[in-house]
Amino acid sequence: MTHRRHIVLGLAGAAVARSAVAADAFEGDPFKSHQWPEVRRETVGPRARTRFDPRVKVEGPAFAEDPMNVPITVTAAALADVEQIVVVVDRNPIRKVLEYFPTAALPAVSFRFKLEQASPVRALARTRDGTWHVGGTWVDSAGGGCTVAGASRADGSWQRTLGQVSGRLFDAPQSTAAPGVAARLRLRVMHPMDTGLVAGIPAFHLKRLVVRDDAGRELLRMNVFEPVSENPVFSFDFPGRPAGSLGVDGVDNNGNRIASRLE
Repeated sequence: MTHRRHIVLGLAGAAVARSAVAADAFEGDPFKSHQWPEVRRETVGPRARTRFDPRVKVEGPAFAEDPMNVPITVTAAALADVEQIVVVVDRNPIRKVLEYFPTAALPAVSFRFKLEQASPVRALARTRDGTWHVGGTWVDSAGGGCTVAGASRADGSWQRTLGQVSGRLFDAPQSTAAPGVAARLRLRVMHPMDTGLVAGIPAFHLKRLVVRDDAGRELLRMNVFEPVSENPVFSFDFPGRPAGSLGVDGVDNNGNRIASRLE
C-alpha cells in the first residue's frame, strides 16, 4: 500500500511540474510573446543569464503611423557597467536591429527602425558580470515596414548620396537632459538600408559604425542590421563633451567604406 501511495504521489508531482512548465511557456515575459523564448536563445544563447529589468527603458510610439520610420529610444543609464545593448523585435522577419557598444559613451541610443507588424520591441543590456537585463515596449502597427522599398531607392537618389555623413555634437540642455548627460551627438549616414525582402532588391545595409575622438580613441561602435531605417539618424549621449573633432568610420555589407570627420 505504501509503495502504491508513493507512485500516486510521484505521478501527482510530475503533473504539477508539467503544469508549472506549461504555465511558464513565456519564460516570465511581461508581453507573453510566444516568440520570446526563441528570440532570447538566438540573441544571447541558451545558457545566458537574463532578467526582465525596469531599469532598461525602451520608449516608442503606442502606434507606428509610419512603419518604415518608427522612433525608438533605449536607455540603460540606471545600470552600472553596461558593455553592450542589443535591440530586437520579436515579430519582425529580421529580428535583430542593432548592437551598441558604448565604449566611452552612456548606454543610451535613439534611432528609427522598420516594423513589419505589431510587436514587442526589446533592448537587452549586458553588464560586466555577464547578465542580460531586458526591457521593452509594445508598438502597434498596420505593418509592412520591412517589405517596402525606401524613398531613395524608388527615385534613385541613393546613388548620389551613399555614404555621406553629417552630424553635430552639442551640449545637452540641463533643463531637459537626463542626469549625467553632458553632451549629445546626432549623426546621420546616407544609406538606402534595403532589407532584401523586396522583390528584385537585394539586402544592402550599413554593417558597422565607429565614432572616435580627436586622438583616435573609440567612443562607441555599432553593428547595424537591415531593419534600421533608411538614411538613419542616431543620437548618443556622453558623460562629458569629447574634445576636438570626431571621426566616423564604417562599412556596409557590400564593402563600401564610410569615413568622415565632424568638426
